Amino acid sequence: MKLPRPYRLAEVAEFLNCNYLGDPNHLITGINEIHMVENGDLVFVDHPKYYDKALNSAATTIIIDKEVSCPDGKGLLISATPFDDFNKLTLHFSPLKHVLDGDDSAAQIDSSAIIYPNVHVGQNVVIGRNVVIYSGTFIADRTVIEDNAIIGPNTVIGFNAFYYKKKADGYHRMHTCGAVHIEQNVEIGALCTIDAGVTGVTKIGKGTKIDNQVHIGHDTQIGEDCLLAANVGIAGCAKIQNRVILWGQVGVASDLTIGEGAVILAQSGVSKDLEGNKTYFGSPCGEVREKFRELASLRKLPQLIDKIK
Repeated sequence: MKLPRPYRLAEVAEFLNCNYLGDPNHLITGINEIHMVENGDLVFVDHPKYYDKALNSAATTIIIDKEVSCPDGKGLLISATPFDDFNKLTLHFSPLKHVLDGDDSAAQIDSSAIIYPNVHVGQNVVIGRNVVIYSGTFIADRTVIEDNAIIGPNTVIGFNAFYYKKKADGYHRMHTCGAVHIEQNVEIGALCTIDAGVTGVTKIGKGTKIDNQVHIGHDTQIGEDCLLAANVGIAGCAKIQNRVILWGQVGVASDLTIGEGAVILAQSGVSKDLEGNKTYFGSPCGEVREKFRELASLRKLPQLIDKIK
């Protein structure tokens, strides 16, 4: 999320009522979670396991719960509760708004778009030429849908990211202020869910086709001309490169990359990065020939046990 103007480190420290390390005039231009940060962004970290990752990331301002040496060119905000202060900032710059009357007056909808009855279109949505959106679909705030996209019935685009912090009194949600960007010629089936980015953008690349009942988590990046079959589930922050095929019921873990042209056969579980232009199968999945050899060996296992007896 980009800020409306650059903010000085000292300004943000005053707003959060916390101490800071670094140049008081150090500028903050955006707010992002760790998987999506870029130069000028602020990020938070509240566990020693991830200190180095945050401090060495592209983010130039870090809310942290321990006073450590400030890296050159960066600023630190010392907070007892980094998660809460991060939420305080995102809620300040992107406050939660409940619009209950279905008013889409703040949306930009091309006159050629076909929107069936009972579609909810949120605020600051952009819908391009020849887009078709079927009944029962929910299009959340800030969603962008480019030309010639088709959205099937009862699909939810841009609802809250599944991102929580466990505390003594239960799970606390991270405020979602990101968006979804659907590029041109994308087709999305019925009963799909595509979560908004936490502070960034979940993207579906042009020409990609998505079957019914597919879930795509927050901040995931789907490349161009991909095929996602029914019941595929992709966790947050995954990177699916161009022309990847995920067949039915494939599950993809968070924060990994599937290379261009990879094919994942049905009911496979992806738990690590995969190279492109290969076919994979199994859970955890591996190259298909190797996995089929494993299955063939397992079939012989009862006979081998009988021989040992």
